[in-house]
Amino acid sequence: MSQAILSFDKVHISVGKKPVIEQLALHVGPGEVHAIMGPNGSGKSTLAHALAGHPAYTIQEGDVLFEGQSILTWSADKRARAGIFLAFQQPPSIPGLSVFTFLHEAHAAVTGQRVSVTDFERRLRETMAELSIDPAFVYRDLNDGFSGGEKKRFELLQMVLLEPKLVILDEIDSGLDIDALKLVANGIKHAQQKNPNLALVIITHYQRILHYLTPDYVHILCKGRIVRSGDATLVDELEKQGYDDYR
Repeated sequence: MSQAILSFDKVHISVGKKPVIEQLALHVGPGEVHAIMGPNGSGKSTLAHALAGHPAYTIQEGDVLFEGQSILTWSADKRARAGIFLAFQQPPSIPGLSVFTFLHEAHAAVTGQRVSVTDFERRLRETMAELSIDPAFVYRDLNDGFSGGEKKRFELLQMVLLEPKLVILDEIDSGLDIDALKLVANGIKHAQQKNPNLALVIITHYQRILHYLTPDYVHILCKGRIVRSGDATLVDELEKQGYDDYR
């Protein structure tokens, strides 16, 4: 395995006073794709939100390193500026805030560069064309009235525009029909092509997105612990046997 961009060292995570994750050890290298799978309630989304810096998720023990630096004291916005991106499972809607305004401000906040409206609009439209997103999308209010597929593709649009180093996809395949799933998978592949060093952590309890995105490593998370790790063949095994042996 290459030098890790992300390392969890015996990490314990709590939500409020409730322990959820225990003794988590995980190392993700540049360009690697890691799938974290497990049944509902196993702690997958807790892991994602704690990594992104959500204040309700507390790392009680252990350490999390990003490019060799501990991020335990970093705010969510500092983690984003450093290159950590979380694609939400259920992104919130904000009526009155346009997609264009949000993306323009987010790009400035994360990159520290204030691009002119004209230049940003040109880049945005190019990126939307690459991801097969209707240009009229930018005039809509943020996630307001979006279908499940539109919300997930908007998360991908942010991901490509902000050019992170590490992306956590929190059940980005949930609620998608087969056509929307293919579009999302193609968008992720496009981001990988633009940045071969992009590290991906795909959190899911389905196998179907992993038929389009082959992981380098698969980890089974159950009851707050990684109970098994392997290569992509573990996905086929789970599809046949399910999680009963690990519960």
